[in-house]
Amino acid sequence: MKQAIGILETKGLTALISGTDAMLKAADVQVAGPVKNVGSAMVSVTVEGNVAAVKAAIESGVEAAQAVGEVLSAHVIARPSEGVAAVLPKPAKAAPARRTSK
Repeated sequence: MKQAIGILETKGLTALISGTDAMLKAADVQVAGPVKNVGSAMVSVTVEGNVAAVKAAIESGVEAAQAVGEVLSAHVIARPSEGVAAVLPKPAKAAPARRTSK
């Protein structure tokens, strides 16, 4: 597990995508897994990286998401317990390449 995780939760997908884009451009962080649909239009994304990068990413993500929608929650956990990995979203497996006939 990385040194820190950051969670951004918004109401609506547009705000979350805008926030995620800003987070990935602002700092050296990686998305921990696919976007999670919490229900009632609430969606969240989790990023991982070192503590300073995650803090910077969350700050940028909140600002960008607020510009187009509603931020419900944003949080950084520095040095999370190893048990936290069990509840984090898992990265999506790559789909097999499609063969095209010629």
